[in-house]
Amino acid sequence: MRYWLIKSEPDVFSIDDLRRVGREPWNGVRNYQARNFMRDAMQPGDLALFYHSNATPPGVVGLARVVGAPYQDATQFDAQSEYFDPKSTVERPRWMLVDFEFVAKFPTPVTLAQMKEEAGLEGMLVLQKGTRLSITPVEPPHFERICELGAWDGRGVGK
Repeated sequence: MRYWLIKSEPDVFSIDDLRRVGREPWNGVRNYQARNFMRDAMQPGDLALFYHSNATPPGVVGLARVVGAPYQDATQFDAQSEYFDPKSTVERPRWMLVDFEFVAKFPTPVTLAQMKEEAGLEGMLVLQKGTRLSITPVEPPHFERICELGAWDGRGVGK
């Protein structure tokens, strides 16, 4: 199993939205490195820290799980979508996605400021200057520490 951090602005799609819908395609990603993580590295069962970006305060608020194999992001073909890509075709799609399902909302959100102060999180990609990727891999010790800081009791993972 691998671990990830996925970012979303809470006014666009929040952890509460994911809890409400249960499962959601992670569409609209338009960065090749983030796309490659979803297309080439994510596997069903992988867990992701759900991070609220552009929030007050920003931070990790819960967990999601990868469900299913990667597939074409349909928004790339929709001329009415803000994620439309005229260079993408069904035969040669540029953008892929995976679905995530809700696992848990943390009792205690782990803020970005708190993460920066935590010695055990040194080297975590989201904490490095200039890293703005919406999807990043997370090392197992970092994942475990964030879960501890979020006061998560481990319920909801077994599937």
